[in-house]
Amino acid sequence: MWQPATERLQHFQTMLKTKLNVLTLRKEPLPTVIFHEPEAIELCTTTPLMKTRTHTGCKVTYLGKVSTTGMQFLSGCTEKPVIELWKKHTLAREDIYPANALLEIRPFQVWLHHLDLKGEATVHMDTFQVARIAYCTADHNISPNIFAWVYREINDDLSYQMDCHAVECESKLEAKKLAHAMMEAFKKTFHSMKSDGRIHRNSSSEEVSHEFESDDG
Repeated sequence: MWQPATERLQHFQTMLKTKLNVLTLRKEPLPTVIFHEPEAIELCTTTPLMKTRTHTGCKVTYLGKVSTTGMQFLSGCTEKPVIELWKKHTLAREDIYPANALLEIRPFQVWLHHLDLKGEATVHMDTFQVARIAYCTADHNISPNIFAWVYREINDDLSYQMDCHAVECESKLEAKKLAHAMMEAFKKTFHSMKSDGRIHRNSSSEEVSHEFESDDG
């Protein structure tokens, strides 16, 4: 049916207005992902999580090492080297000397983790093979808090020297605990070496470990 131009225009405007109203008022369901936004933010954080490596062990002050002579290590053999290390230590320190290392005794190795000024472990670590430790003790007249061990250091030319290492613990009890832990580590190392045939099977752990001294009070 023919309609005047004005009526056709009005009809078109009415239809367009109706369509616009429907598009404006109609509410589409929200995307499901919006409801998971908090979880997505938590899982996709832009700040990387840095895991701090932790170490177990006894916090100590490493006094250093000094060469010692002899092959027979009996009670009191570390007294003189420890006095020398202690004197150097007391001359260099102020009123309070903070712990600078963590001593970690394992079945086959002893790890000495060096600490930075903030008291955190650095990448620098000294490793001692338990099988090359000839003697250890926590019994020293100069200070009951000192734990020391004699270590056989192998040089580049395959010669060796005996070095006495010493650490100052927070208490006498901590020093004794280190001595006992070293004894246990030595026994495990000895039994392992014996089963591997690196030690004569007629030897006993008591015979080999008689050089070790542990002051348990």
